[in-house]
Amino acid sequence: MEEPRTATAAGAVQLPEVAGSAEAGTAVAGGRPGPAGRALGPVTLVVAGGLSVQFGAAVAVLLIPRTGALGVVSLRLALAAVVLLVVCRPTLRGHSRADWGTVVAFGAVMAAMNGLFYQSVDRIPLGAAVTLEVLGPLTLSVIVSRRLVNVLWAVLALGGVLLLSGGGFDRLDPVGAAFAVSAGAMWAAYIVFSARTGRRFPQADGLALAMAVAALLALPLGIAESGSKLLVPSTLGLGLAVAVMSSVLPYTLELLALRRLPSSTFAVLMSLEPAIAATAGFLVLSQALSAADALAIALVIAASMGAVRTQVGGKDAGTGRKQGKAADRKRSEATGRK
Repeated sequence: MEEPRTATAAGAVQLPEVAGSAEAGTAVAGGRPGPAGRALGPVTLVVAGGLSVQFGAAVAVLLIPRTGALGVVSLRLALAAVVLLVVCRPTLRGHSRADWGTVVAFGAVMAAMNGLFYQSVDRIPLGAAVTLEVLGPLTLSVIVSRRLVNVLWAVLALGGVLLLSGGGFDRLDPVGAAFAVSAGAMWAAYIVFSARTGRRFPQADGLALAMAVAALLALPLGIAESGSKLLVPSTLGLGLAVAVMSSVLPYTLELLALRRLPSSTFAVLMSLEPAIAATAGFLVLSQALSAADALAIALVIAASMGAVRTQVGGKDAGTGRKQGKAADRKRSEATGRK
C-alpha cells in the first residue's frame, strides 16, 4: 500500500489489535439479519480505498517533477492535516504527557514513512516500491505470530523480492529499493503507533493530531526543496488531490467498511495493494510490468495473504471462534473505530 496513509489502512495489515472488526452477516438496523450478499458492500469500500490510495500515489509521482519528493510529502501531509483537523476537531485538553508523546512519535513515523516512500517512487516503479514496502508489515506479522509456518510465508515473500530485483537491486536502482524497504520498516512502526494512538484518543482525534505533527515536521524540508513552487495554484490543486485520495478518502471508506467486515478479511484485501499499485503505475505512469515482475508481486501478495490467514486461524484455534469475535469487538471499542 502506499503506506503512507491512515491508521485504519496500515493498521489492518496482519495485526488484529489495530484493525476494528465486525461480524460478517450480523444483524442490521431493524434487527433483520444481513444476507451474505451484503458483504459485497464493505469489500467494495475497501477495494475503492485501495484504488484511491494507489492512484493518489500515481498522481503524486506526476507532481514530483514540479516540487520534488519532499515538496509532495509536505503538501500531502499539510493539506490532509487541515482536512482532518477541520472534520475531527480534536480537543487539545485532558491528555497526559504520555498521550502527547505517543502522538508526536506517531507523527514522526508518519512523516518518515511518507518521505521515504516518495523518495522511492521517484526512482523505481510504483508497483515495485509498494511490493518492497509491504515487507515491513509482513515481517512484523511473522514476528508477532511466532508461528513456524509464517517463516515459510516470509521465505515466499523473499523469493518474490529476489525475483523482482533480478538477483540484485541494480536493475531497480539500489537507492530507490533501499528507500522502499526503509519505508516498509517505518510502516511497521506506523502500525504499532497507530494502535497505541487509537487506544489513547477517541475516534480519529489521534490521527488528526499526528497528521498535524507530521505536517509540521515535513513542511520545513518541503519549503527548503521547493520554496514558492508549493504555492502555484495548479500544484496546490494536485497536492490537495493527493491528500484526499491518499489519506482522507481511503480512511473514510475503510472506517465504514470495518463496521461490517471481519478484520481478517480486511487484512487479506489490503494484501492486494501491490497489484493495485502496479495497475495504477501502468495506467497513469505507463510503467509496464515484465512477466517476472508480475510473478514477483504475485508471490509477495500470496505470502501476505497466507500470513494473515495463518495468524487468524491460530487465534481462532487457541481461543475459540466466539471468544475471538468478542476480543475483536473489545479491540474495536478500544481503538474507537467500531
